This record gives sequence, C-alpha cells and structure tokens, in this order.
Amino acid sequence: MKQSRWSILLGAAFLMATSAIGPGFLTQTTVFTEKLAASFGFVILMSILLDIGAQMNVWRIIAVSEKRAQDIANMVLPGMGYLVALLVVMGGLAFNIGNVAGAGLGLNVLFGISAETGALASAIIAICIFLVREAGKLMDRFAQIMGFVMILLTLYVAVTSGPPVGEAVIKTFVPDSIDILAIVTLVGGTVGGYITFAGGHRLLDAGVKGVASLPEVTKSSVSGIAVASIMRIFLFLAALGIVAQGLVLDPANPPASVFQLAAGNIGYKIFGIVMWAAAVTSVVGCAYTSVSFIRTFHPKIDQANKWLIIAFIAISTLVFLIVGRPVKILVLVGALNGLILPITLGVMLIAAYRKKIVGDYRHPLWMAVFGGIVVVAMAIMSVYTLINELPKLML
Repeated sequence: MKQSRWSILLGAAFLMATSAIGPGFLTQTTVFTEKLAASFGFVILMSILLDIGAQMNVWRIIAVSEKRAQDIANMVLPGMGYLVALLVVMGGLAFNIGNVAGAGLGLNVLFGISAETGALASAIIAICIFLVREAGKLMDRFAQIMGFVMILLTLYVAVTSGPPVGEAVIKTFVPDSIDILAIVTLVGGTVGGYITFAGGHRLLDAGVKGVASLPEVTKSSVSGIAVASIMRIFLFLAALGIVAQGLVLDPANPPASVFQLAAGNIGYKIFGIVMWAAAVTSVVGCAYTSVSFIRTFHPKIDQANKWLIIAFIAISTLVFLIVGRPVKILVLVGALNGLILPITLGVMLIAAYRKKIVGDYRHPLWMAVFGGIVVVAMAIMSVYTLINELPKLML
C-alpha cells in the first residue's frame, strides 16, 4: 500500500513536471539563454521561487477542499469556475497544438518521417494510454520514465557543451539585466494555465486528499517543481555552453541546434528523443488536466471523461495537420499562460479562508503571504508584458 501511494505521489509530481516540459519549454529556455546568456540563471531562480509559491498553495487547497479548481472557483464567486475552465481549456488546446507539433518534429529527427506523420503516430500513442483500463497508473508510469530519459540525456549534452558554470552561478544572483518577459514566460510555461492543476487534480482522482494527506501533497508539489527545474537548469547549461563559444543557433529550431552543436549527429538524435518525450508527455498531461476542468459540470461529461480526453488530443492533432504551427506560438502561449496564473491562484487563496470550502482547516499564514506575493508579482509583470512585449511577439 505504501509503495502504491508513493507511486501515486511521484506520478503526480512527474505528470506536472512533464506537462511543463514540452516543446515550448525547450524553445523558451534556449531562446532566452541565447538572449540573456549567463544572466538567464537569475530568471530561472526567480521562476522557481514563484513556481513553488503557486504550486504549494494550489495543491494544498485542492487536497483540503477535496474539490477540483473549477468547483472551488464557483464557490468563491458564482460563474468564476466556468471562466477559469474556459481560460484553461482554451490555453490548453493552444498549448497542445504545439505539443503535437513537437512530437511530430521529434519523430522526424529520429526516423526521417514527415512531422505530420510523426504527429499522427504520437497522437495515437497518447490516445492508447487512455484506452487502457488502468489509464491513471499507466499515465503516471509513462510520465516518470520519459521524465528520467529527458533529464539524463540533457545532462549528457550539458556536459558535452562545456558551459561556464562559475559565471552562470554568479550571474544567477547578480545578473547583468532583468528580463520581465522571460520571467513571466517561464512561470507561465511551468505553472501557468492547466499545468498548476495537473498534479493536484491527479492526486484527487487517485484518492490522495484531506488534511491528513497534506505533508504528502506538499512533498509531491515541490518534487514536481524540482523535476521541471532540474531539466530547465541542464538545458540552460547546455545552451549556455554553445552561446559562450560564440556559435549561432538556428532561429527555426533553437533547441535542436544546441544539441547538434554540442554533440554532433548523436546530439541531434538525442534532441529527437528529448523533444518527442517532452512533447508526448505534455500531450497526455495537457489533455487529462484540461478535460478535468469541465468534467464536474454535468454527470454525462464526467461519464464521457475518457472519450473527451481522446477527442481533445484528436482535435489538437487535426488543427496542427490542417493549420500548422508558427514557431512564435510556443513563447506566446507561455506568456499568455502566465496571465492566467494571477487569476487562478488569487481565487484559490481566497478559497483557503472560506469555511464552506475548507471547513476547519487553517491555511498557514506564511504560505498565504508567499502565494499573495506571487499573485501581485505575476499580475504586475503580466500587465507589463501585455502592454510592452506581447504586441512585438505577435508581429
């Protein structure tokens, strides 16, 4: 029983982490490393602190209330849950088109098939996970295996690229410049939109809930951020090693050129594996979590949950096959997901002090203050980004 529960906690952590580590994550990290060099370490540090502040609060309140985020939001303010669900599902769908495209690109690199064929094959694999009777367990295990594969392969490339680690450590605490768009994009790409709720909703579905389970929930939430952050740091170091040598990244596919310049053709194939693993796990996590935001609105939706997840994957794939995916969408969606975070986290913090939602539970003051700082910081930075930066990205 203990082993099974630990597997669930680890599965939720990896579901959240691998939902975050998608094609957008790889692209954003590489693009900003090229732009900011070693000072990007500061952006990563800030994003990790903001991520933990968001994640611990959200998972904890979901566990204590034993309700999904949309139902909590509707209890805070009638109709708010529907708005949150709409924002999350729309953002999730846009994200998933990029995820499907990334999976196709990964198989294109590995086997030379077209990105479209690769996307279709990847979508079928993702759909098959949800056709299995024990879909939850298979999803957990798949996320864990793919997560470990990505981290180990990226570590190898980071070592091969020979980054200036000392400079990276110094600039992490004393950066040359501070890039607000980069912070908003990273936080949005790690805990924005649906990603914040991926692990929390998974634990709820697996029966890990209530005040008694809070120590485990907290451990699982921080573990999720740790996994995503380790991957981010390794990828940053790999890209920094290339940038520090004065080598130029291919703007059409920045992360691929990092792997190729660091380790030649083997590096390029490693990129294919990492990209496919990152993308296909994000397809699974995104579809599962996005649909979990509408399943409580009607009993028939709940009954059709599995088929709605499959439809979500199918629609994402169809849109990619028909429309394609501009490169900028990955950075853009990460920034837009950052805009959703102050709303969703703010609602959850209000819920923590509503007795009809959490009963006699007392939310730790330090955690509420931490979460409040994240809401205010992300709201200010998101408004700044909306006014000053997003118009440039959309050109």
